[in-house]
Amino acid sequence: MAVAARQSLRWVWIAAAVGLLHAGFSVYWAVGGGWLLDTVGEWAVDLRRSSPVAAAAGLGVIALVKAAASVAPVTVAYGRLAPPRLWRALSWVGGVGLALYGGMNTLLSNAVLIGLLGSGDYNRTAMVGHAWLWDPLFLLWGSALLIHLWLSRQEGRTSYSTA
Repeated sequence: MAVAARQSLRWVWIAAAVGLLHAGFSVYWAVGGGWLLDTVGEWAVDLRRSSPVAAAAGLGVIALVKAAASVAPVTVAYGRLAPPRLWRALSWVGGVGLALYGGMNTLLSNAVLIGLLGSGDYNRTAMVGHAWLWDPLFLLWGSALLIHLWLSRQEGRTSYSTA
């Protein structure tokens, strides 16, 4: 296997791991866990308190979407999901979306924390969670996926053989 192919596979696995970490927290919160929920925002804590079934269902759907988005690029990279061109195109869109969302929110939330934006009236725990945990993870997930897609782009090549 060529060096670019090996590097590409490393990046798609990094993207999958970060995405599954995100999905894992959504599952944990869906089944009633509370650790780090306040870092998402007070609205999440309030929603789970006031509507636990709706919150669990919503978080369960979010977890499934995150898990599918994490695993699909890996299965495409190994030639196990067709049509690969469609899935790669969706992965490009998803990777750009994740990187932009994570990058912009990381910058904005850090700008709020250091006093460049906002009036100072915000939930510090949630802002720190977004600035230093959740949004940087979205940025890493999207960036790793984009690096994989870039390294694996070749005319006619949509997957790597593991043989």
